[in-house]
Amino acid sequence: MHYLYNFKNTFFCYLLLVISCGNHPSKEKLGELSSNSKEVVRENPGIIVGANKVFSYLPSLKGKKIAIVANQTSVIFKSEYGSESKDEYTHLVDSLLSLNVQIEKVFAPEHGFRGMADAGEHVMDGIDTKTGLSIISLYGKNRKPSKEQLKGIDVVLFDIQDVGVRFYTYIATLQLVMEACADLSIPIIVLDRPNPNANYVDGPTMEKEHLGFLGLTTIPLVYGMTIGEYAEMINEEAWLNDKLKAQLSVIPLENYTHNSNYVLPIRPSPNLPNQQSVKLYPSLGLFEGTNVNAGRGSENQFQRFGASFLDATYFDFDYIPIPNFGSKNPKQLNKTCYGRDLSTIKPPNEVTLKWIIEAYDHSTDKALFFNESGFTKHAGTRKLQQQITAGWNEERIKNAWATDIAKFKSIREKYLRYP
Repeated sequence: MHYLYNFKNTFFCYLLLVISCGNHPSKEKLGELSSNSKEVVRENPGIIVGANKVFSYLPSLKGKKIAIVANQTSVIFKSEYGSESKDEYTHLVDSLLSLNVQIEKVFAPEHGFRGMADAGEHVMDGIDTKTGLSIISLYGKNRKPSKEQLKGIDVVLFDIQDVGVRFYTYIATLQLVMEACADLSIPIIVLDRPNPNANYVDGPTMEKEHLGFLGLTTIPLVYGMTIGEYAEMINEEAWLNDKLKAQLSVIPLENYTHNSNYVLPIRPSPNLPNQQSVKLYPSLGLFEGTNVNAGRGSENQFQRFGASFLDATYFDFDYIPIPNFGSKNPKQLNKTCYGRDLSTIKPPNEVTLKWIIEAYDHSTDKALFFNESGFTKHAGTRKLQQQITAGWNEERIKNAWATDIAKFKSIREKYLRYP
């Protein structure tokens, strides 16, 4: 049976190569994560993403009216993942249209369907110029599909690449889409993709009083699950409104473990341009709740930090943020920022607080440092800011997370599909 599946998958990939030739989005629009295709080949040998297992979900789509939740990462690889050319892929929407699947509309998360909008920028509804499909934003006037928007839809297909950090908003979009589907008894199929930060659980746990779009559930900052595993946790732990349960199916990965060193072939959002930024994001993302720049407005987003009010006599690195792709108005715009360049360090497999503590300790005006509301939303708790300002060291702060992390891990264990 496994041999038969591989034969079918190979045949389907050949079919896609024929029907999609010259019909896939440009590299510029997709936003490549790495310019080195051989790096991707080495790091991701043999991993088959859920989207590529078309024979597992195509029967559930045929003859149905489909809505797809997707962005630029929602692709099918035309040959076995790990081939010599990493840009041999076609967008899921284009591929399914080629197979005569009746797609009615596309729902787009933060950054939009083609992944071009700034972080936090409202995304407008519109029409996809390539396919003519209606694009409905889930990061504009509403973040949950309405009953009217789902009217007549038979199945919702969800396929977005996550990076495994609670305040990365794609998992909030997943939860709200699941709620909308559960409300209307519409089946939802999640196509699983690897989580590049799935090998650990760490960080402060979201507290109930601070729940919001940067954290809809009481989970740690880094939760160590694929998006498919997390969808099953949401469903089975009764985290949907009114304890509803979605008609959920997950198309699993193959040849993947939580310790797979997975390098994303397409940047998941404009300001995560490479593997270094993806691995540092769990730690440097906390700067989003401060007035310190975390590399936005430079070519090394989430690989550096700095601010004009950090001590220039202590920090030996400086840069000037300017408007660029994904950041039209970065923090500390046109100011000389003093801080650290982390673009060549080995990133830690944990949430580390050493850089934010160092930046706070060496701020020339500590009143400028925190955006209190924003930091609480990102951290999920007011305690972290209080601990940093009180002079707690990293070890003491992280010890305070241990009980909550242990509780979460005991729940998480029930939903792990992969070793």
